Amino acid sequence: MLTRIISAAVGIAVAITVLFLHKTIVLPIAIAFIIAVMLFELIRAVKLEKCIPLLIPAEICGIAVPFLHWYETKSIAVFAVVLFCTFAVFTVWLNKHEEIQYTQIFFVLACMFVIPQAMSTIVLIEKQAGEHSVFFIVMGLCGAWIADSGAYFTGVAVGKHKLCPKISPKKTVEGLIGGIVSTGIFFVIAFYVNETVIANHFNSAHMYLGAWGYSIIAVIGMVCAVIGTIGDLSASMVKRQIGFKDYGKIMPGHGGFMDRFDSVLFVLPTFYAFISITGLIHNVKM
Repeated sequence: MLTRIISAAVGIAVAITVLFLHKTIVLPIAIAFIIAVMLFELIRAVKLEKCIPLLIPAEICGIAVPFLHWYETKSIAVFAVVLFCTFAVFTVWLNKHEEIQYTQIFFVLACMFVIPQAMSTIVLIEKQAGEHSVFFIVMGLCGAWIADSGAYFTGVAVGKHKLCPKISPKKTVEGLIGGIVSTGIFFVIAFYVNETVIANHFNSAHMYLGAWGYSIIAVIGMVCAVIGTIGDLSASMVKRQIGFKDYGKIMPGHGGFMDRFDSVLFVLPTFYAFISITGLIHNVKM
């Protein structure tokens, strides 16, 4: 327990530092590091971490994407990097087709596409949300983590019906409902506090929401809770099929970055899509 607490405290301290420096190159560096570790953990899961010619293009793809978004390069640049790295991976496979199975290659390719794009959503939010960028980034992360906490405490209190017993034995239907409701409520409260208290105190930009806006925010929070649960279960299913307990040990007591960010991978893009489509990310006035 002490190890988990210390590890969590260090993680929180690092996260606060990165958020404080969110307008500097520190943000894409931190995201690129997280992506690189997550990709390594997943590639190791399919026993290809020692295949350096394959590991290098996968990591280059992962590290490059957040920096390309940070410098606001055209979409074709991101596409070109991903395409080049994909060709490199296929070239390695052609050379080592007797050693590497197609399931391993396509797993690596899927990770190369999903992980960098999902985590780099943080950079996209920072670039578009103005003075509220830190708030939106935190809310995107909370869309996954608040749901997980709400589901855990609800499940412990009243959980009876197993959700997916063969994938995650501790998850319950009641816990899922609790996570959905708690995330919706948390989103409404957080946006209200940001709009009425924080913006006024610091004399910063306001988000004018209204009753309809808060209804949308509640829905966004609840949808994120559902999506986050799917992400968590998907990562757990991969671990069970491979035979892993944790993806890594970089966070003592918590496992690897994939263990901490599995639900975030699904939630961040969903959250970004919602706030972009509904206009929340641009609904800021002085």
